Amino acid sequence: MNENLTATPAMYLALHKANKNNLFPVCLRVTYMRESVYYRMKYPKKLPNDLKGNEGKTIVLSEDDFSKVYKKNPKNGHAALKKIFDTFIENASDIISKMQPFTFDDFKNKYFHQSDENDLFAQLKKRAEELRVEGRITTAVCYESTLKSLQNFQSKPSLNFDEVNVSFLNRYQKWMIEEGNSRTTIGMYLRNVRTLFNASNIEGLIYPFGKKGGLYNIPTGSNTKKALTIDQVAQIAAFKALPGTWEDRSRDYWLFSYLGNGINMRDVARLKYSNIQDDVITFVRAKTAASSEKEIKIEIIITEQIGRILDKWGNKPASPDEYIFPIFKNGMTPQDQYRACQQTIANINHNMNRIAKIIGIEGNLTTYVARHSFATVLKNSGASVGFIQEALGHTSPQTTQSYLAAFDTDKKREYAGKLLPKNL
Repeated sequence: MNENLTATPAMYLALHKANKNNLFPVCLRVTYMRESVYYRMKYPKKLPNDLKGNEGKTIVLSEDDFSKVYKKNPKNGHAALKKIFDTFIENASDIISKMQPFTFDDFKNKYFHQSDENDLFAQLKKRAEELRVEGRITTAVCYESTLKSLQNFQSKPSLNFDEVNVSFLNRYQKWMIEEGNSRTTIGMYLRNVRTLFNASNIEGLIYPFGKKGGLYNIPTGSNTKKALTIDQVAQIAAFKALPGTWEDRSRDYWLFSYLGNGINMRDVARLKYSNIQDDVITFVRAKTAASSEKEIKIEIIITEQIGRILDKWGNKPASPDEYIFPIFKNGMTPQDQYRACQQTIANINHNMNRIAKIIGIEGNLTTYVARHSFATVLKNSGASVGFIQEALGHTSPQTTQSYLAAFDTDKKREYAGKLLPKNL
């Protein structure tokens, strides 16, 4: 007989731990080699009507109630508790039978982590924490926003994976729209949920996502992207800002993004002088660095305009380990970097919108518009999708085709207006 089989679980009422109401905690007692360890137990997240309202709470009972649970043919709430206690024992016995050798620490980790595996809220929180440790703060914030949104919709402390079915997802989508959220936001949050479904190992779990057979199809956004013409970009470049101000800096950072393959501000902030070799800046996008199997390097040619921006705003001296732009500083934590980048983007967007009003460009003029404008100006200049894909750092041509689709709509609208004179 394996030595680990001598570990035995049992339910135990801790009579020496009475609370102010003279109720006692119910514990799972595990005994091994004449040593016993006691684990206080909580009610499961799903309860029968007799026990409703106790979800997730520590189980406390009177001595009389505990004895009634184990009487022959217990009734009502006592019968429900008997089923719960039996499940505790069964789960503990199953874990013990697979442990070789048995240790109390391993048992605790396996037993109490197991319950979290069925809880979508717990898994969203865990994934967000992992992403923060990895320094992927933007993605971590997205998972945290997903958790907060689902908690607001559900109004309870936990959500089992098996509760997330097609009906649940449709109701959540309807609620999100009523709350004023876009299809893009709904899709972003539910793709996080789908990722956790794909990673789960829950036996018998029914997968609710798909495009056929009555499954839930995650919505996509309208794919509308604002892009400027080359003449409008020239207006921005010619704008006379007061030297040394944030308006001056914002215009130049925006132009650097546009001229630099549509590089986003997070990657601008991460650039160091070691990324420069001769007249080329080479970098890997932060967005794909942690997720792509193959590292995709992007090359920015240092044109005369880019060179002027580097000379004007770049940190001095230009040592290899120094960040090019004064956005990040060496020694910053990932959280500090995230906050610094978000603040820089907010400053740029604020100042670029002021510039847009002055020179007569309609709509929000954000850092994203610089990237979109780079792509559409290249496309309208005759560049191939393959070239644009490489310049943007997309992992597949399908991503680039989707990215450019909104610009095709704008062009169709322009041509449609020319089919007949406007006075007819």
